Amino acid sequence: MGTTAHFGPELRRLRQEAGLTLTEFSIALNYDKGHLSKVERGERSASPELARRCDAFLGSNGALQSLADRSGTDLDRTEPSTAPRLWLVGRRAVLAAGTGALIDLGVQLGGRTCSAADPLLPTFRAQFGQLRKLGQSTAPKVLLPLLETQTRTVAELAAGAPPATRAPVLLLASRFAEFTGWMAQEAGDSDAALGWTGEATELARVGGDPHLGSYALVRRALVTLYSGDASSTVALARQAQSDDLPPRIRGLAAQREAQGHALVGDERACLHSLDKARELLDSDDARSGDEPVIGTTHVSDQAAMTTGWCLYDLGRPKAAAEVLDRECRRLPSHALRTRARYGFRRSLAHAASGGVEHACTIAGELLGMMPAVPSATVNSDIRRLARELSRFRSSQAVRDLQPALARALAPAHG
Repeated sequence: MGTTAHFGPELRRLRQEAGLTLTEFSIALNYDKGHLSKVERGERSASPELARRCDAFLGSNGALQSLADRSGTDLDRTEPSTAPRLWLVGRRAVLAAGTGALIDLGVQLGGRTCSAADPLLPTFRAQFGQLRKLGQSTAPKVLLPLLETQTRTVAELAAGAPPATRAPVLLLASRFAEFTGWMAQEAGDSDAALGWTGEATELARVGGDPHLGSYALVRRALVTLYSGDASSTVALARQAQSDDLPPRIRGLAAQREAQGHALVGDERACLHSLDKARELLDSDDARSGDEPVIGTTHVSDQAAMTTGWCLYDLGRPKAAAEVLDRECRRLPSHALRTRARYGFRRSLAHAASGGVEHACTIAGELLGMMPAVPSATVNSDIRRLARELSRFRSSQAVRDLQPALARALAPAHG
């Protein structure tokens, strides 16, 4: 019983203090009265979504959510990573290069020795941009082998470059490694995601950029966010906000901190972090950073989109839907992965605020693109949406959507 035994009586006490009948409360939350009655009596447990909504409506600042049972991670579970470690021979040479100990390793590519001044470097820069774009419309498991190979190749190119021109190649290799980590997380392999992120940090450090290591904290915070670990998410994000870091990294870290606060219903801290993120990301310094840009390039107003994301977790689905409607319309048509990521959260917000048919319309369009861009992280919101819609089984729109939802959530084979 544990938290369930405490949640129901506390919910009833707060509702009665607010002067609400159970009928009035059920209408306000868009929840079945009988279900809420069983929750108050301790006969049913409260989902995290219901707890957040109760907290938001009753102004209890996350107290109810802290009592609600958590179902653990929503991120897809996979077998431990079997991916080979980075460059079985090349990595030690690359890291040694940063100390000046490497003398003329002379990696041969295409039968000739390459240097950082070689035309291959701008070619690889262009390839990185193309691979990031391809990641918006390609299954991560399809893209990962190519990304791993390209990361190793660029790292070896750095090892063969003269010391004076080695740094930009190492930095490009670090960006390849960071993106490989993100695709590993999308494939559902959190261990590999953290491993590649660590490799990216090392490459950047040796290349003379200490800042990507701080961005790696933001990436690690994303892993803990999807595992439901709000305290670790906030702690990691805060470590990446020191004043000596570039504004863009600090802004992205502040956004992640806001998402961590939203998970536990701390609205004041969440909104404060969002304000900080908006100020940092709108600064001239953040907009004029080096290429390739750290973080997403497809969301035009990241602080606004993250606000919509957080409002749902804060139990304010109607406000979330309004923000996400506006921001999702601004996403480019080719960015399928980004459209799915925020689109399902938008559908979830509409369903939670009573717009069930509209939620099904949005989700139906998105489910059609999921075979092209399967995502362990997006699946967390698809599962939430399935649970939310299960309360409206009498809706024809919900019944029509169920087969597509089931296919999206079916375990992948092969």
